[in-house]
Amino acid sequence: MEENIQRVLISEAELRAKVQELAGILQQRFADKNPVFVGVLKGVLIFFSDMIRQFDAQCQIDFMWISSYNGTTAGEMTVKKDVSTDLEGRHVIILEDIFDTGGSLDFTYRHLLTKHPASLTVCTLLDKPSRRKPGITLQPDYTGFVIDNVFVVGYGMDYNEQYRNLPYIGVLKPEVYQQ
Repeated sequence: MEENIQRVLISEAELRAKVQELAGILQQRFADKNPVFVGVLKGVLIFFSDMIRQFDAQCQIDFMWISSYNGTTAGEMTVKKDVSTDLEGRHVIILEDIFDTGGSLDFTYRHLLTKHPASLTVCTLLDKPSRRKPGITLQPDYTGFVIDNVFVVGYGMDYNEQYRNLPYIGVLKPEVYQQ
């Protein structure tokens, strides 16, 4: 696996510090609101787990599974698994691994709005604004790192279901995904 990584973009230590910072911000804003954290599977799993462990107040968790990628190409979105929690009148925090083209996060946001939450907040670990599709106006409320247009893996993010278990975020060598 390591031989396919061009470089480490964000180290384990940097990830730990940023998660702690983001969780602290959310803690201040939502500690007394019993929020529902919603993760968009699968890439968010590690970020989600780390964030929840840092949030020291009542909360609930739920997951959605939105499929939008086939390899490196974004396609039509489908809900493979919807939330099971009643979100009406609740404060909902969407945790996302990467805000890339914006299509899946915009889709998720609009989908969750139909469930009439009291508030809907977006916290993304990575933001890649150079890849945003025209017409996507959604902006995350909280962002861990803004990155350039590089193909990243690790810390839950994958290429064809591989590399999720890397403890850092690395740039995948182009020859690996341009075959």
